[in-house]
Amino acid sequence: MATHSLSFFFRVLLLLFLTLSERIKGQGVGINYGQIANNLPSPARVAVLLRSLNITRVKLYDADPNVLFSFSNSQVDFMIGLGNEYLQNMSTDPTKAQDWLQQRLEPHISKTRITSVVVGNEIFKTNDHVLIQSLLPAMKSVYAALTNLGLEKQVTVTSAHSLDILSTSYPPSSGSFKEEFIQYLQPLLDFHSQIESPFLINAYPFFAYKDSPKEVPLEYVLFQPNQGMVDPNTNLHYDNMLFAQVDALYSAIKTLGHTDIEVRISETGWPSKGDENEIGASPENAALYNGNLLKLIQQRKGTPAKQSVPIDVYVFALFNENLKPGPVSERNYGLFYPDGKPVYNVGMQGYLPDIIYTSRATTIKILNLWRVVMGLAVAWFILDMGDKMRMR
Repeated sequence: MATHSLSFFFRVLLLLFLTLSERIKGQGVGINYGQIANNLPSPARVAVLLRSLNITRVKLYDADPNVLFSFSNSQVDFMIGLGNEYLQNMSTDPTKAQDWLQQRLEPHISKTRITSVVVGNEIFKTNDHVLIQSLLPAMKSVYAALTNLGLEKQVTVTSAHSLDILSTSYPPSSGSFKEEFIQYLQPLLDFHSQIESPFLINAYPFFAYKDSPKEVPLEYVLFQPNQGMVDPNTNLHYDNMLFAQVDALYSAIKTLGHTDIEVRISETGWPSKGDENEIGASPENAALYNGNLLKLIQQRKGTPAKQSVPIDVYVFALFNENLKPGPVSERNYGLFYPDGKPVYNVGMQGYLPDIIYTSRATTIKILNLWRVVMGLAVAWFILDMGDKMRMR
């Protein structure tokens, strides 16, 4: 074990020496960490990978205790997921929400930075009226339980939605919700406003291109130079579809009386592989989409209608997930293969250690070792910069 630890130390130190002088492109971006696979690295190894990428915001689809423990005392902010299967019980029995938080959140919150509970995922897309009716009461139960625990200021409550909730998205200024959902969305938005939480959307320009490749210019969905479109009602110019989709949602929210709710992108991405009918799914297009998106995030760009609000994005996803059902594309949204190698190049070179550590005590030692390495690397970087300044 001592030999392995020493090897691990020098390999990580070498990586840091090679990369600290350059700006790491992961800064500012969030990542979706899905785990529907049987070949993924352990959470302890993933913690090292994300630190090497300088990714400090992670969204989970559950509240996996192994993941949350592995990121103890890190600088990573977590959004944890409360699955659709819990909503109905929590909507009728608030104590269920209290129990869930005490079991899944409370044991970790003192050491792991949990900033949000995402209650349900794409509920309206299910067309399950019982589930749809349960969403808001479940969110209120979670918020009440957080209040009881004294965590309502530290942890926000929200939910993630598909763009299918819109009936109109073009032009962006005419964005509107589907009529059958308004009775549920109006009180939901009122609650978001009351507790000052963001409205999350899963937005995928890939689907629009796949369905209409002759009508939708590929450059427009990949953030490449193109003539774009001008909204005839506002004269705002759009040069990419993602920003148009976000502004369409802002317009829809405004029709229900709210201009005080921020829209954040909880999922977006592009598959590197797909079925024959999934036009546009390729590593080249995925690299362009995510690479160009990362540049916009680093530039703190806002949408044409909300230029002062930098887009807030969680890219989907960290890894390819080999057990996800559905078309081939569903298993090929990852930026990385399970062995830590990039699926394509977007300028994010990380380090995934080969050693699998299983005990909690060893995990703590490795995390502490990482902090020592970071401290030494920063010291080296400062000394190196000082030498360069003196030479000038």
